[in-house]
Amino acid sequence: MSLRSANIERIDGGLFDVLVVGAGINGAVSAAALAGRGASVALIDRGDFGGFVSQESSNLVWGGFKYLENYELPLVFGLCRSRNRLMKAYPDNIREIGFLAALDHGSPYAPWFAGLGATAYWGIGLFGTKRPHLYDAEAVKEQEPAVDTTDVRGAIEYRDAFLVDNDSRFVFSFVRSALEAGASVANYVELVSAERIGDRWVCRLRDTDTGREITTAARVVVNAAGPFVDEINEAWDLRTEHRIVYSKGIHLVVPRLTTTKHDRVLAFFDDTQRLFYVIPMGRRSVIGTTDTRVDTPFTEVTDEDREFLLEQINKRLDLPTPLTTDDVIAERCGVRPLVVSRGAGDQDQADWTSLSRKHEIERDDHQRVVTVLGGKLTDCLNVGEEVAAEVVRLGIPLEKDLGNWYGEPAAQTRAEFYRQARLMRLDALRTKPDTEPLTDRLWRRYGRRAFDLLEAIRADPSMGEDVMGSADYLRAELYTAAQHEMVVTLDDFMRRRSKIDLVVRDGDIEGSEGLREVARILFGDDADRRLAEYLDARHPQAHRPVGEDATSA
Repeated sequence: MSLRSANIERIDGGLFDVLVVGAGINGAVSAAALAGRGASVALIDRGDFGGFVSQESSNLVWGGFKYLENYELPLVFGLCRSRNRLMKAYPDNIREIGFLAALDHGSPYAPWFAGLGATAYWGIGLFGTKRPHLYDAEAVKEQEPAVDTTDVRGAIEYRDAFLVDNDSRFVFSFVRSALEAGASVANYVELVSAERIGDRWVCRLRDTDTGREITTAARVVVNAAGPFVDEINEAWDLRTEHRIVYSKGIHLVVPRLTTTKHDRVLAFFDDTQRLFYVIPMGRRSVIGTTDTRVDTPFTEVTDEDREFLLEQINKRLDLPTPLTTDDVIAERCGVRPLVVSRGAGDQDQADWTSLSRKHEIERDDHQRVVTVLGGKLTDCLNVGEEVAAEVVRLGIPLEKDLGNWYGEPAAQTRAEFYRQARLMRLDALRTKPDTEPLTDRLWRRYGRRAFDLLEAIRADPSMGEDVMGSADYLRAELYTAAQHEMVVTLDDFMRRRSKIDLVVRDGDIEGSEGLREVARILFGDDADRRLAEYLDARHPQAHRPVGEDATSA
């Protein structure tokens, strides 16, 4: 029986202290915090873990420097503290990085004034990073030759942090933490209905992959459905003081634009006076993000979106040739669930762009529901702790918080892994230029489970080979994903457990001889069907049987 099937069996007919609905960052961290403190927890999502809003982030862990514009000092202080905690708890996954903000004559702030703001930001962040710097135009060019300094007055460099791997994999680390603490978790399980009967919620669930329906019960429900929280609460006739509105943001992944000497984020004010970034992602750069008001959480990148970002970056970088749509390797598009007061009317455009990514936790004592509204990756530990506090107020006893539900393994464990990897010359297996050592990558992705990968490679050297040449993914990693990471669709692996879909061109993926082996390792006898599903989703008209009407339902 697979790990996912075993968890669905435990959920079916079970009675839990807490059912968490939604397995984005808010739901995953809530489940980890609750299970880590002794609660019996079930976590479900109608899609994949981290498979909606949480997979479309900027991969940044930052204290909200731009929120200083609106004097939201308590919010910035809280976010900076969270950033500092995450950097300390995840030293291999979350690393400090410089943000070089180039200020031209169209920017809203002079360099000296921005420098004051950066110094204040450093102080508000309790000096948890390296100090900021102020540069003139000549020094900017020395620091980053890709910047076109023709109209640049100067720049500031302040410090924040970023995720080395992708955001969905970070979300999955909390899912894994919840699992290890005894939680029952399942992706592709949707909440069909829920009714409060006596002292518990009785819930009907459906496995969207197989169609099977099951029931479960919980004393408390945590609504962590991200952009869909209001929809769920309305179905339960539950009213909160706040609601969600949507802002669409996009990112374009292109070949690396900046020097590979060191990682640094470039920041610019676009023509609308909004900050956008060039973010390093290994051998790629990520350009974004935009801010467009929308009325639905379901969004896509438009031609206008692409043209706007490409125009903005071409104006501000000194590139050998301007970027075009042909340079775009992948795209990310999602909504920010922004929190507004329930009584507030429509926000005008000025208010809209100034809305921050704060979160609100609301508790309904009668219905025994905790709702998580808004938030962002940086604030995840606070969300987990606050949800746990509200669950306690609803009468679910929890153990003392020892902080053992998050973070990387102990330094001694890491040292032993590096010792074993060095003795077996693990890094010698990789000969490609500009790729990080295998030891670093395996430890960061798998933690204690990385020891199993070493053992697999010792037993069978072919386990240390890349399955898809341009993707940098070992055969042993695929077997680990198949056994331990609840991969249901090929997209789960290609987009979320790994970031292959984000850094490798479509043609290289689909033309790879290793793609079929990836499907075979992950799905066994079901490989052909899962591979066809994956290709159909990417090219829905390309794989229909001959003669089938392309307009049929």
